[in-house]
Amino acid sequence: MAIQPIRLMGDPVLRTPAATVETFDKELRKLVKDLTETMQDAPGAGLAAPQIGVSLRVFTYWVDDEIGHLVNPDLDLSSDIQDGEEGCLSLPGLAFDTRRAMSVVAKGMNMHGEPVVIEGSDLLARCVQHETDHLDGILFIDRLDPEARREAMRLIRESEWFGEPTPAFQVSPHTISSRWL
Repeated sequence: MAIQPIRLMGDPVLRTPAATVETFDKELRKLVKDLTETMQDAPGAGLAAPQIGVSLRVFTYWVDDEIGHLVNPDLDLSSDIQDGEEGCLSLPGLAFDTRRAMSVVAKGMNMHGEPVVIEGSDLLARCVQHETDHLDGILFIDRLDPEARREAMRLIRESEWFGEPTPAFQVSPHTISSRWL
């Protein structure tokens, strides 16, 4: 297990749809462990494989003291909507109200290839949607209304990390003020 550098906005891996996991082996188990350790160290509420430079459909989550992971997620979203503050370890220091489905049923597999279903609402639903977006090459700022997105882009351009080559910039607890997704 190892803590991995977190890729920042601007890294092409964050905008590339991730590949479906087809092999459930020792390498996948190591990836899940690395994701979990990196997420806890950051600390974050979730972390997707592309955020550590691995373009595979895997993410981890840490919500309400529950730590888990999902491989090859398929989401069923409620029609009820929630608005809430969202941030991202790949955009350190940024947080904006983001619209998401209130609840989610996520089907996929665990690292051993066994079927898994995650059902949740509120923060867990937000986290699962956010991390699945990463697997599709989508960042949470893509979900903002036009005015908020312009403000986000302005703040990104003014940030200390913008334009830094990744993964040279290591996200740490000193970089962010609380657990981000």
